[in-house]
Amino acid sequence: MVPGPGEAVSAPDGAAAARLIVALDLPDLDGAEALAGRLHGLGVRFKVGLELFCAEGPRAVERVAAHGGVFLDLKLHDIPETVRRAARAAAATGADLLTVHAAGGTAMLQAAVAGAGEGGHASVLAVTVLTSMDLGDLRAVGVAANTVADLVVQRAVLARAAGCHGVIASPREAAAIRAAVGPDLLIVTPGVRPSGAPLGDQKRVATAHEARQAGATAVVVGRPIRDAADPVAAAYALIAELD
Repeated sequence: MVPGPGEAVSAPDGAAAARLIVALDLPDLDGAEALAGRLHGLGVRFKVGLELFCAEGPRAVERVAAHGGVFLDLKLHDIPETVRRAARAAAATGADLLTVHAAGGTAMLQAAVAGAGEGGHASVLAVTVLTSMDLGDLRAVGVAANTVADLVVQRAVLARAAGCHGVIASPREAAAIRAAVGPDLLIVTPGVRPSGAPLGDQKRVATAHEARQAGATAVVVGRPIRDAADPVAAAYALIAELD
C-alpha cells in the first residue's frame, strides 16, 4: 500500500524492491541524498552515475550507501591496467555494483574483475550496447552487426567468459541474453519506462514488468521517479511491476 502524504514509508516486498535501482541523476549530493532519503524505507538500491560522481567524488557513494545498496555506473573503458586500478578504487568506496564497457575486450574485463576484488566486494557488470543506440548508430561508428541483439548477446557471452558477474543491456535483449548465458548471470536493464512515458534519449525501452518477464535481474529507473510529483508513489508502482 502506498503511504499518503506525511505517512511513514513502509517497506514493500523485499525481493521485488531489490530489483529496482533508482538512478540519482542529479547535479549535487544534496539533491541526491534528499531523493534517496525519501525512498530510504523501501529497500531499493541507488545508482550513482557520472554526473554525480564527477561533481562529488567517492563521498557520493559513501553517503548514498546510508540509504541502500549502491550501483556505481562509471562505465570504465581504458587499457587493462588502468581499468584494474580504477576498479579497485571504485570498489573501495563501498559500491555493490560497478560498470565497465564490454567493448574493452577480454583482458580489460578480466582486469576490472580483479581490481574490484582487490578493492572491495563490488560485482562487475559489463555494458553491452547503450540503450540510446540503435543499429544505425552502431553502423555509423563502424560496428558491423546484423542486429543490435546479436551484438548484445555476443558481448554478454564474452563478459561471462571473462568472469564478469553480469551485464547491462536493454530489456529488449534480456530474453536472448538469458537464453545464451543461463540463469546465473546478472542482467540489469536501463531503458525502463512506465507505459506511455516519454522516451527522452532512450531508443530500446520496455516497462518494468516486460523487463522482468524477459529475464532481467534488476531494472534502472531515473527520470520517471526523479521527476515524479510523488517519487515514493512512482517507486511503489514500479516495484509492484517487479513482484
